[in-house]
Amino acid sequence: MAEDQQRRLPQGFDPERDVMLDVRSLRGIAHPLRTRLLGLLRADGPSTATKLAGRLGLSSAATSYHLRQLAAYGFVAEEEGRGKTRERWWRAAHRSTVFDRSALVTSGENVEEVDALSEEYLRSVIDVYARSASEYLDIEHRLPEEWRDAGDFSDTLLSLTPDEARRLAGEIDAVLHRYRRRDAPDQPAAARPVRVQYQVFPRFDPDAEAGE
Repeated sequence: MAEDQQRRLPQGFDPERDVMLDVRSLRGIAHPLRTRLLGLLRADGPSTATKLAGRLGLSSAATSYHLRQLAAYGFVAEEEGRGKTRERWWRAAHRSTVFDRSALVTSGENVEEVDALSEEYLRSVIDVYARSASEYLDIEHRLPEEWRDAGDFSDTLLSLTPDEARRLAGEIDAVLHRYRRRDAPDQPAAARPVRVQYQVFPRFDPDAEAGE
């Protein structure tokens, strides 16, 4: 792997457990329902098309089709010997997905195709982020007070150069890496899954840009 591509990998990246998207796999995951299905399997463990359809309010035929597509691209695998019926159980093949558009472009891939797939994939990811925040608010009033006080929703507008923005994202990743212990056997009794979402992107005024 090229040195500049290694630099963009998040801390703790494990090629045996995490997947770095190439153009082929990007084609397979750039779909809003597939992104949601994969997220559910990673967060909650193996499930069936029927169970996932019930959670998403869809038909089992739709979820079954997209699970098979995810399997064709290597994102999910069949969970053998699970359940008492003929219905398939599916599990996520990786714990996380890493996407780096610039690495794909610099490797010689078609820029137009990469950009089109990137936009579709990232829109589906953003949709998952928005849904997860909304779902939290649906149940927030039922949580213990200590957990209601532990969360936070905020944003900050900074003035950064491109290099500073990249450095900021790397520093955030380093902080998150210090708290990654989901797979550790000695979890504190009070620990619960906590979703941390963050976005770093430039803010441009479309009207001002058009006038330049």
